[in-house]
Amino acid sequence: MMLEFGYTASVNLTSEAALQYQEGFIISRHGRDIGDVTELVFWVQTNTGPAKLVITGEKPVFFVANERVSAAQQTLTEAAFRFHCKALALCDFLHREMTGFYFNTISDATRASRLLQAEEFEPYEADVRLTDRYLMERFICGGLTFTGTAKQKNGFVEYRNVKAKASDYSTSLSRVSLDIECSEKGVLYSIGLDGEMDSRVIMVGPTPDDAEEMPWIDWVDNELELLKALNAWFIRFDPDVIVGWSVVDFDFRLLIKRAAFNKIDLRLGRGAEKAHWRDSNNSRQGFITLPGRVVIDGIDGLKTATYSFRSWSLESVSREMFGEGKAIDNPYDRMDSINRMFRDDKPALAKYNLQDCVLVNRIFADTHLMEFLIQRTRLTGIELDRIGGSVAAFTNLYMPRLHRAGYVAPTLTSENWIASPGGYVMDSKPGLYDSVLVLDFKSLYPSIIRTFLIDPLGLIEGLKQDDPSLTVPGFRGGVFHRETHFLPAMIENLWKARDEAKRQGEKAFSQAIKIIMNSFYGVLGSSGCRFFDHRLASSITMRGHEIMKLTRDLIEAKGYNVIYGDTDSTFVSLGRQYSHEEADAVGQSLVAHINQWWDQHLLDEYQIPSALEIEYETHYQKFLMPTIRGQDTGSKKRYAGLVDKQGERHIVYKGLETVRTDWTPLAQEFQQTLYQRVFDGEDIDDYVRTMVEDTLRGHNNEKLIYRKRLRRKLSDYEKNVPPHVRAARKADAVNEKLGRALQYQHGGWIEYVITLNGPEPLEALVSQYDYQHYVDKQLKPIADGILPFVGKSFDALSMPQLGLF
Repeated sequence: MMLEFGYTASVNLTSEAALQYQEGFIISRHGRDIGDVTELVFWVQTNTGPAKLVITGEKPVFFVANERVSAAQQTLTEAAFRFHCKALALCDFLHREMTGFYFNTISDATRASRLLQAEEFEPYEADVRLTDRYLMERFICGGLTFTGTAKQKNGFVEYRNVKAKASDYSTSLSRVSLDIECSEKGVLYSIGLDGEMDSRVIMVGPTPDDAEEMPWIDWVDNELELLKALNAWFIRFDPDVIVGWSVVDFDFRLLIKRAAFNKIDLRLGRGAEKAHWRDSNNSRQGFITLPGRVVIDGIDGLKTATYSFRSWSLESVSREMFGEGKAIDNPYDRMDSINRMFRDDKPALAKYNLQDCVLVNRIFADTHLMEFLIQRTRLTGIELDRIGGSVAAFTNLYMPRLHRAGYVAPTLTSENWIASPGGYVMDSKPGLYDSVLVLDFKSLYPSIIRTFLIDPLGLIEGLKQDDPSLTVPGFRGGVFHRETHFLPAMIENLWKARDEAKRQGEKAFSQAIKIIMNSFYGVLGSSGCRFFDHRLASSITMRGHEIMKLTRDLIEAKGYNVIYGDTDSTFVSLGRQYSHEEADAVGQSLVAHINQWWDQHLLDEYQIPSALEIEYETHYQKFLMPTIRGQDTGSKKRYAGLVDKQGERHIVYKGLETVRTDWTPLAQEFQQTLYQRVFDGEDIDDYVRTMVEDTLRGHNNEKLIYRKRLRRKLSDYEKNVPPHVRAARKADAVNEKLGRALQYQHGGWIEYVITLNGPEPLEALVSQYDYQHYVDKQLKPIADGILPFVGKSFDALSMPQLGLF
């Protein structure tokens, strides 16, 4: 059975009684050429163990507009390419009919598309990888049902003549946390491995007399034997997933390098297949491929799941989550300690090594990160280790549906890119308020897409229509077909799935759906997406502006004061202090009124049902909307509010110094205490004076540390060199003098203080602190943000004390 554009369709396996079939979950995917044919390999985990699915002979394809087919054929024939063409019932977004160009190998298809692009042809979808196309055209997202000719191998079953289709199958994956310890020159000392199947450290060194008391340490004679033992461990315990902290760009980069030095293959893939390393073309990032396994870096995974930490070091994340981390944090102290332990106390080094592995596993477990990544794959089909991946996820879901509607996907291009307006941000009304309500539109942008039928195909089909009754108007010339579209239904299905996941308490699944659903606007507004069209993105954001402004009018017509609005949230001052019961009643009444108004308005104006839903989110008993520093104008995306619910009081900070990593602990502690005192009506005069006095007397030195990231190479900073760069240069000057490796030349995090001689790094501090700097630049700005609203002045409170010094 063939689809009209030439792909093998999914097979109804259940109807083929003669074939045995089973379900699996894809761990890794690989495509390559074997001679004159393609070979696709999908490693899957099944309920009976790992399986290797080998598919040969799939033909790479791209599409060319019929009007240029003859010229393209001549160009490729003259270049001696082997290919065949097939006219298809497909067209591009300009409604030009398409022909498919099919090739025997991935290499030929890649070289042919590059030649045509150089000759100013447009080969559509030439950048789609064959493995991805095979899966997406069958709507396979992680789970699949397959059948084929089976052959038992050592530790897995290999299947050939494979047929596959989509399945909802999922499974838990076995995991090991890996961490290495090494010398400053990169010579391996030990490798830690912690997983449910085994936990141990492989250590270079003579076997001690008391080795039996430490069965979790394997002793090897040298680095070569260490790598051999690592290969053997993976064959024996066979994990699906390898996790770690900077595990790709540090641990595996070094393992690959040391394996090459020792002239040994790093065979960590399933079936003892070789590990493959690839450096990125335009960054310092590298990529590791282990057939049959997946490597997931904890930092990248947590960022993908939208976690945020003050610092991404393992020590900092561990302390923030568990209140514990490594005992040594300074890199040079750490290196000295590691060298000392390797020389004098190898069991201590082994414990230190294994601790990192255990901490990473705890982070993965507490954040349910592995579950999140599995659910993301089940929803979108992208690889488990894909960083970010919003564009790829959208493409996987949308492209096969587009094909079945008779279209090929547009080519990725950044030409004629027109930016769309951002989210609505209202001018704020600064002040210190009693009882402020926050009303929040639930998933505003996804609900706009659902309501107003915003969709790439819907735009193309809508623009064809002469009858306006067949379309829903957008902005900047966009109109959307009322019947022909995919994205609104995709979001509606995700929405329902998330509601069900929340009811079932499946937090990882719910979070995965939320991130994917909310990413669709960003994708459509990104020049990195092949479906970008400024009419799509603008029809979302500009509709959001309209909705927020009309909602503000509805609230103010009820007699309340809207003091701020931000993308999908509206802040409403009730004008006096309300009890929680009174505030809740007002909030629920406003929500009911607004939702009912939008339901009726959209039916009357556009004849469409509304998916818009505003919710009553928060009652702030006290609320501060500050001014822009040094001005009378209200700030944006910066506020603080006191929540007092059922006796639990806490202050929410948005955009203020407390939640910013580039302010000192002194400023953050001062802000938190000062705001709490103001909100509670407590005396603040003595507190401000004491904080200033203690700082000037040197009682707060441990709180005066700045921590900032160097985002470029140190040599790239030439003009207007900021303090943290000056501190980093001083640190590396000391490192060079002491004969140590330079630490900051390629970026990283620097901790420093401001002294009477300027910024100095914490690890090379020689001058006296500039205490007046911290009063003027850390305490005063915090105080000036709130004191004027209670009729006080930082200068008036602190100046009398300055005469003492």
